Amino acid sequence: MLFNSLEYLIFLPTVFLFYWFVFQKNLRVQNSLLLISSYVFYSWWDYRFLSLIFLSTIVDYFVGLKIYNSDARKIKKSYLWISILFNIGLLGFFKYFNFFIDSWIDLLGAIGYEQKSTWTLNVILPVGISFYTFQTMSYSLDIYHGKLKPTKDFISFASFVSFFPQLVAGPIERASNLIPQMLNSRVFKYEQGVQGLRLILYGMFKKVVIADSLAPHADIIFENYTTFNGGVLLLGLIYFSFQIYCDFSGYSDIAIGTSKLFGFELMSNFKFPYFSRNIGEFWRRWHISLSTWFRDYLYIPLGGSKGDKWLTIRNIFIIFIVSGFWHGAHWTFIMWGLIHAMLYVPLFLRAKNRQSTSGVISENRWFPNTKEIFQMGSTFFFTMISWAFFRSENINDAFNYLLKMTTEIDLPSHNRSGIIFVLLLVILEWILYKKEKILFDVQQNKSFLTKMDILKYIVYYLLVYTIFFFSGKQEKFIYFQF
Repeated sequence: MLFNSLEYLIFLPTVFLFYWFVFQKNLRVQNSLLLISSYVFYSWWDYRFLSLIFLSTIVDYFVGLKIYNSDARKIKKSYLWISILFNIGLLGFFKYFNFFIDSWIDLLGAIGYEQKSTWTLNVILPVGISFYTFQTMSYSLDIYHGKLKPTKDFISFASFVSFFPQLVAGPIERASNLIPQMLNSRVFKYEQGVQGLRLILYGMFKKVVIADSLAPHADIIFENYTTFNGGVLLLGLIYFSFQIYCDFSGYSDIAIGTSKLFGFELMSNFKFPYFSRNIGEFWRRWHISLSTWFRDYLYIPLGGSKGDKWLTIRNIFIIFIVSGFWHGAHWTFIMWGLIHAMLYVPLFLRAKNRQSTSGVISENRWFPNTKEIFQMGSTFFFTMISWAFFRSENINDAFNYLLKMTTEIDLPSHNRSGIIFVLLLVILEWILYKKEKILFDVQQNKSFLTKMDILKYIVYYLLVYTIFFFSGKQEKFIYFQF
């Protein structure tokens, strides 16, 4: 079920009404409603894959209890490996089986042994499998490392695994944050509900108006890049950079906002990443739930930055390459991750990878200075270059796209209409970057509306109007394929 669909427009208020007005006084029934609703939400794509979610839920539920109740560390580790191998195996089979087979055949062909691919399977990738497997696996890891006690409430745990707002495209929530909220009684809060609706509204705007309007332009340019000049190709890269940001961050906004309607607080997943001053800051603002997951469960266990320089560089490359591979079974994603690693390492070598961890651009000023504009512009440019590999069908196409873009420099002769959506998004994002509390400040019991209140309501109505105006075609979210 798509967030931007008529079915969801009926589904959400229906669940909301039963949740707060029928079952408010019974926590277990509320959680059972969330579980059933989540399964209905997911089965809208393909009910057959519900068995995978349920199986993953059962495995990690019992593994968590076994790890916690076992005295011997060796036994604890054995159960932990059951969770890891099961979840990685599930992900590996459905997402990477054909990739490894095809890569092996290509390698044999490169050394002179021609062989046809007879082992590949016609496997459908279950929606959201990369998200919920990481979520359940982190539960077992946290229990093993003593950071979390397992829950004996199976309904609450199953609701945590399948929580419909963030089930298919994140944020990848931690059990330490979400399960306690599942176990505690929830009371509807007006302020939280309004904040949720505002996030949903802005997320829908980013998805339906910006991302879906830029998608056709980006698709045409990337699919026919050999016929366009460098100026058009540059526009295509800009369009896709903002398309994927608005598509993915829009989903996260809707997921976080929907969760607020039900009394839950999810972690922030995007914090204006295109206003970053270097690639390190970019990754502290982009897909935060994934980058922190890899930091906590892969980078730090590998030694993080506590070892010598070369060991840390190795860990940096591992973390970015694996991050790229997580996105898909294709060499273009691995190349995308490799580019980010190469951009990050110079920051580490100059001990500047932790710069810009605090403060904001143009602090106490509305506009950035020349240095900040250069930093943001250069960071966006290199990030945009990496998106060429992310979007292209293969690495050769990506290189040819970039080569043609930089050697056949010319002003774009058409496809310029999308720039209006880019500029609109940048203006809105900058205002929210400077005044983010606009989305969250809810003042009650006011006897009159201020000019700022009137302006905000005008903006809200305009957003609603544009969403309905551009909502003719339902486009899937890009990250559903990951």
